[in-house]
Amino acid sequence: MSVVGYSEEHIKTLEWREHIRLRPGMYIGKLGDGSSQDDGVYVLLKEVMDNAVDEYMMGFGKKIDVSINGKEVRVRDYGRGIPLGKVLDAVSRMNTGAKYDSRAFKKSVGLNGVGVKAVNALSAKFVIRSMRDGQIKVTEFEHGVTIKDHSLKQTNEENGVEVIFQPDEELFGNYFYISEYVDSMLKNYVYLNSGLVINFNGNKFFSRNGLADLLNENMNKEGLYPLIHLRGDDIEVAFTHGVQYGEDYYSFVNGQNTTQGGTHLISFRDALVKTIRDFYKKDYDAADIRSSIIAAISIKVEEPIFESQTKTKLGSKDMGPNGPSVRNFISEFLKKQLDDYLHKNSETAKIILQKIQDSEKERKAISSIQKLARERAKKVSLHNKKLRDCRAHYNTNDTNKLDSTIFITEGDSASGSITKSRNVETQAVFSLRGKPLNTYGLTKKIVYENEEFNLLQAALNIEEDIENLRYNNVIIATDADVDGMHIRLLLLTFFLQFFPDLVRKGHVYILQTPLFRVRNKKETKYCYSPEEKAKAIKLLGPNPEITRFKGLGEISPDEFKYFIGKDMRLEPVRMKKNDAINDYLEFYMGKNTPERQDFIIDNLRIEEDIVDEQK
Repeated sequence: MSVVGYSEEHIKTLEWREHIRLRPGMYIGKLGDGSSQDDGVYVLLKEVMDNAVDEYMMGFGKKIDVSINGKEVRVRDYGRGIPLGKVLDAVSRMNTGAKYDSRAFKKSVGLNGVGVKAVNALSAKFVIRSMRDGQIKVTEFEHGVTIKDHSLKQTNEENGVEVIFQPDEELFGNYFYISEYVDSMLKNYVYLNSGLVINFNGNKFFSRNGLADLLNENMNKEGLYPLIHLRGDDIEVAFTHGVQYGEDYYSFVNGQNTTQGGTHLISFRDALVKTIRDFYKKDYDAADIRSSIIAAISIKVEEPIFESQTKTKLGSKDMGPNGPSVRNFISEFLKKQLDDYLHKNSETAKIILQKIQDSEKERKAISSIQKLARERAKKVSLHNKKLRDCRAHYNTNDTNKLDSTIFITEGDSASGSITKSRNVETQAVFSLRGKPLNTYGLTKKIVYENEEFNLLQAALNIEEDIENLRYNNVIIATDADVDGMHIRLLLLTFFLQFFPDLVRKGHVYILQTPLFRVRNKKETKYCYSPEEKAKAIKLLGPNPEITRFKGLGEISPDEFKYFIGKDMRLEPVRMKKNDAINDYLEFYMGKNTPERQDFIIDNLRIEEDIVDEQK
């Protein structure tokens, strides 16, 4: 047994920038390349935006200008500006900032003095410009190291701060920004701060009606009744019921989008159930009351406690050091405001009651099927035959739940290759048996009657609530041929039909695997398109060996590890408000129609793979 030395030289003290770069996950969650909404490149933007929005919340500056040009990001606010003598310290000295003084920032998003310093340390280029009372201070950094600290100069620019940064490709790889993700983030800021104007790459975002505008933006169809929009001191709530399956929530604390919820969302869901039960004087099942709800809640808390630096889940139990509990605050607000609303709007109250009764009827109709399905799922050796689980689940620590992944694939060869190549700590594999059922137009009881979908639902742990989802990333891994595309569409139909929140919340991806392998005796290139193949052929010289992968099963485990590791290419499945989901599903997955037949004929083309086409 070898003995590892342990003496004074093994004790190291890292500078602030070194620690951030060594352990970025502690500060921004996962790194990522921009394909996921929670990737680090968006967290960096959010950290800078939080500071700008905090200025607006304190009553200074009514607009924020944002631009992204390639990999360079600029954020300009028109607040008070950082005190000029503290600009360098504010962005490069840990535990330095005004937000420790609650008199200056009473209900701020960022409270620990870390955020913008993480942006600095993780950026290849970082420039801070502070304009204050006719003077300007500029400091430039690279990788967190001060390159040039300019002297004070006179300026005619308005007060405020401009941050210019470029995330470091050494850490983030060949990253990119998806405009829809940035749009969504910036829109949330204006919904939570009525009157604030954010200009982004030529687009103007502005909101007058707060959370009501947010829900209208994110709903594909009108709710069953007009939005119920309630406002009070330090709280705003908006909701309606739709016809979709599941529950859809948007939650915020001090303007921060808490995508993982927390004490405020739990309290809202419980308070809504209690208020509805009291109003109708009947003990309805909570699932029936909340079924198909789409809701948003925002609260403002003094000195909020989040469960991670990324601030996606509220841990605070109280509204402030001397305030009521979050639960009691929200419960009392809904008890009075929602009860008053329902008494004054009897037509809405009738619609809600009918919706609850319809949900109750459907739930009871499938309850016996549910019971049998649970028993069947237990009897099947799920973890041995269908699911190769990983050691880290979604409901563990913050780092693991960001990285936890499940690959849904078809066939023994493909699932076997992925299983042998995966990271057993964070990556699970679920193996389908042939093509799944087309669920379009079917009721939810099909989830329990169909063995494949019943077991998939059990593996994802979404039977009761999507909040229990065991894996942050649900990746569809099918062959890049017609059959693989069909399986992909059938799975997406299932998710969109019964669990749309999986897609809406950005959990679902398509795995991109190479179409070609080009190699000579010294080097191998994997190519994802004919264009990449042409470049590889030129790079590797004359007569390289070219292989066309026809399916995932043809890729060996030794090769597969390159495609599901740190350089994994994922295509996120995204939903926009204007996406007419039901119309798309009807056209592509409904019964054959003349329109679809005409579409196929008009778009039919023959693709040929000529090995030497671009030599």
